[in-house]
Amino acid sequence: MSILIIDDDIAVCTSLALLLKQAGFKAHTTNTPDEALLWLRQNTPSLILMDMNYSIETSGREGLELLQKVRIFHPDVPVILITGWASISLAVEGIKRGASDFVSKPWDNDALLQSIKSNIQWADINSDNRSSTRKELDKIFDLSGILGEHESLMEVLSIAGRIAQSQATVLITGESGTGKELIAEAIHKNSKRKNKPFVKVNLGGISESLFESEMFGHKKGAFTDAVTDRTGRFQLAAGGTIFLDEIAELSLNSQVKLLRVLQEHTFEVLGESKPVKADVRVICATNKNLIEMVNEGTFREDLYYRINLIHIHNPALRQRVTDIPLLANSFIKQTCSNNQLPEISLSPGAVSFLKKQLFPGNIRELKNLMERTVLMVNKIQIDESDLQKYVDEKPAGLNVTDKDGLSTLDEIEKDAITKAMNVYNGNVSRVARALGLSRGALYRRFEKHKIPYEH
Repeated sequence: MSILIIDDDIAVCTSLALLLKQAGFKAHTTNTPDEALLWLRQNTPSLILMDMNYSIETSGREGLELLQKVRIFHPDVPVILITGWASISLAVEGIKRGASDFVSKPWDNDALLQSIKSNIQWADINSDNRSSTRKELDKIFDLSGILGEHESLMEVLSIAGRIAQSQATVLITGESGTGKELIAEAIHKNSKRKNKPFVKVNLGGISESLFESEMFGHKKGAFTDAVTDRTGRFQLAAGGTIFLDEIAELSLNSQVKLLRVLQEHTFEVLGESKPVKADVRVICATNKNLIEMVNEGTFREDLYYRINLIHIHNPALRQRVTDIPLLANSFIKQTCSNNQLPEISLSPGAVSFLKKQLFPGNIRELKNLMERTVLMVNKIQIDESDLQKYVDEKPAGLNVTDKDGLSTLDEIEKDAITKAMNVYNGNVSRVARALGLSRGALYRRFEKHKIPYEH
């Protein structure tokens, strides 16, 4: 694999080239934008490491212009920007224009190599348009605990399995109850970290005042109530994976502290001044629209791009209707086993009824419905009338039905793709990543919905 280094500082080029060669990469160095573009016209690297400034001027304008030209020649080659901590906003602007990641000077060698390997792997995955069946995936990955065979779920599981071996941060989005934690756990179980801890943290349950103590730990006497030492969540997850659920609930102050850890790969225990190495894979999840929160100023843009290197979007249950009978029967079997009840089945009418429900609470709502019905009925087969007694009423204002003048699922899908195309200015790779689809699956949907796109 070849990597192009673009930097006007010969010492930086030499240092990076040596690091890359020791890691098994073939490195090529250039010192000016013109020299880099000349090389890129004749060669295709696996990845580009690019500085943002090439003269006395430090605005980064030259770097952004070079990035734009690089994207014309090689739209799918990942680009990692090299910048100073003080110009993180400049790096974020670069990511908006198509860069994959950024590192700040002075960089951490291990972190830089992690980013390089993860970005190359993600580029390979993005270019793989193959669809896999559940049977094929189960032969390769440990996906125990995740039920379903629908195409939308297969795309999620395929990506989760294939990116598991990388160290890249992952953002899992999707409505409440779609099983984001299960996907995070599957990534961990299929990674090199599988024999180390998988630590789950619900950020919505941690107050701003306790954030540092909970996440990074404290020493006895660090503050008034610190009567004993406390091990933080990042320390508990050492060598493994930390799953940060409800990332959107973090205050802006706490977001800054988390960003520092992701950027520098170190943290400080309260009451100690010596930095601790953060050898942890970070996976985040939310059911909120972080792009909207960024636009509103309630979520930091630089943190969003830092956690969003790989984006997996969990489909809602109403988008994988064919999986509902499988899930429902599994929940029935589990409930019967837990309560020493005889075997109970679903009638054809009950199955048909379940498939017509919207399930705004998704899998969690379906599970609750099946448990409630099994425990309340006194018969060996559940029919439609039994389910009607215990199904949750549709929340007011839910804008999803099959008729009655509201949007169909096809219309919702088309609208989501169209909005994503507008948000990412037609960048197919970023749209696919945002929607949790492979490029091939996205192209099929373009054709299906007659959505225009550039080849």
